[in-house]
Amino acid sequence: MNGYTTEPEALRARAEALHLHGLIAHWPEVATQTWLPPLLAWEEQERSCRSLERRLKTAHIGRFKPLCDFDWSWPKRCDRAAIDALMALDFLTDASNIVFVGPNGIGKSTLAQNIAHQTLIAGHTVLFTSAGQMLGDLAALDSDSALRRRLRHYARPQLLVIDEVGYLAYSNRHADLMFELISRRYQNKSTIVTTNRPFAEWREVFPNAACVVSLVDRLIHNAEIIALDGESYRLKEARERADQRAGQRRARNAKS
Repeated sequence: MNGYTTEPEALRARAEALHLHGLIAHWPEVATQTWLPPLLAWEEQERSCRSLERRLKTAHIGRFKPLCDFDWSWPKRCDRAAIDALMALDFLTDASNIVFVGPNGIGKSTLAQNIAHQTLIAGHTVLFTSAGQMLGDLAALDSDSALRRRLRHYARPQLLVIDEVGYLAYSNRHADLMFELISRRYQNKSTIVTTNRPFAEWREVFPNAACVVSLVDRLIHNAEIIALDGESYRLKEARERADQRAGQRRARNAKS
């Protein structure tokens, strides 16, 4: 954006986009004023900041470690180049999905949170939720109209992140709801899923559900699948904290 362009048509188009109707009504009087370009730029910047604040609040991403602090050397398997490419957000253009597969504590959620945050910064809408929270929310609704409204809530964001698929087992109703949501977003909007189970084990996540094959098929079609492997990073940090506390105790005992 050229915030200080003086082209009258460009300035008027920006004023119209901002819905500054009073300004437009007096356009012949203000079009050549030197204060007009910075005024429009200030208004655009302020609205952009307020929009980002609103979208951050409704996205529910939570606190996360930025990629600049991510320990890329810890996972035994992690395609950093693929993740860097995903941060460019090209996958949103063709509504591709992303699936992070790996054991607990390896950084799947952190990577998903970073991509979600980058998506917000780029001006898109995002919703971050756990599979348990989302499916429990949907399954608790009794009326068809309430369920349709809630499904639209989860289908609406340009990026939906479903975290922790595979940590719990779900009923056939939960499986049907997941299938319905993924089908609504299929080839329309992007979805990120994190899971600790390979797809071959998703029948254990949704036991006896007839839609599991179709669900996986829609999810992984035109998807980037990132496999991670290694020991839990949270367990590593817990050991380091325990070692640090032990060292501090030894130091205090040595002084006494």
